[in-house]
Amino acid sequence: MKITDLKCAVIGGYPVVRIVTDEGLSGYGEIEGSKPYVKPQVLFYRDRILGLDPTDVERCMLAIRRLGSFKPWGSAVSAIEMALWDIAGKAAGIPVYKLLGGKIRDRVRVYCTASPIPMKGNSPSDYAEVVARTKELPEGYTIIKRGIAFHSNMPQEVPNYYYGSPIAGSHHAHRGLLTERGFKHTIACVEAMKEALGDEVGLALDCGPGMTVPDAIRLARALEPYHIMWLEDMLTGDYTPYVMADLYRQVTESTSTPIHTGEQIYLRQHFKELFEKQAVNVVGPDPADVGGIAELKWIAEYADLHGILMAPHGVLDGLFGIAAHVHMAAALPHNYIALEFPGANPDWWFDIVTGLPDPIIKDGFVEVWDTPGLGVEFIEEAAKERLEEEDADFFD
Repeated sequence: MKITDLKCAVIGGYPVVRIVTDEGLSGYGEIEGSKPYVKPQVLFYRDRILGLDPTDVERCMLAIRRLGSFKPWGSAVSAIEMALWDIAGKAAGIPVYKLLGGKIRDRVRVYCTASPIPMKGNSPSDYAEVVARTKELPEGYTIIKRGIAFHSNMPQEVPNYYYGSPIAGSHHAHRGLLTERGFKHTIACVEAMKEALGDEVGLALDCGPGMTVPDAIRLARALEPYHIMWLEDMLTGDYTPYVMADLYRQVTESTSTPIHTGEQIYLRQHFKELFEKQAVNVVGPDPADVGGIAELKWIAEYADLHGILMAPHGVLDGLFGIAAHVHMAAALPHNYIALEFPGANPDWWFDIVTGLPDPIIKDGFVEVWDTPGLGVEFIEEAAKERLEEEDADFFD
């Protein structure tokens, strides 16, 4: 079998990768919906994998992995890797999780991060209301994550929140020392959420990037009585192309509250320092940014050797990316906690693909399915209606 083409189409704002072979099999991968601009990066790798056997996944990845980097390049490499595994599973007639070593869990726990319930404001009562309503969603989530501090609108909308100036038009670019008022407001919002959730649903907090080391330590210590699942990306994280392991280690050694980072990192080599310095308690690499699902599994195994837990990042809204995440999570070691899962959005994804349970989430878990490859296929005639004009040949 040989690869004859690599295509990328933006379907409803979501970049989907298709690898075509000379034996009629195609494999699909996906990049998160916030990156419709990534199509040129995907096509950059086309000539480097043409003629290769897609079932030799690692050989194909050796041809392109070293040419990736921080997003969007790592996103393109990751989506191609997912599509290769999809073809390999279809060719072998087995689900992808078996190619990753086999599943050790029949259900994959997921956590809710992008609740369909909008925030009305930034007060403690607003936070309590949104988690209480999220708790009652039919998906039955057992873990809910909310953004606070610099991963929220607090810096812009809470008066005198921090010693700094908001940066217009920049994604998570705010940074500075919290005022006493800002610090107390943050704590009050967390207390309100915990009161609303009780001990029935775990609460994780996305905090930055943007916090200083002193504030990160103060916040982590203040929240120790509340059994928070983790504090995520306080120092670095979203759209930050570096790790800063020494700074994270200062925070982690100062508290019993679990400290988390890792969603932006590309490749296993950049996790080495975090693990070997015991800089964090939890990492959350994104399989759609880190280099793919097998890359993340390798990272999970190395994390497990160092006593570090896994809560993989995932803001993929289309069903091909979600399918890849589920196959990967089924095969991860016991340090796996849960996978970030915003749900299929928009709902019409279910009108253009087949192969997944609907609803996907039940009682906070996704049942792992057993169909070959990733187990998802396009309903081509319906999907063609969602293609942009420039991608009309995507299924040819």
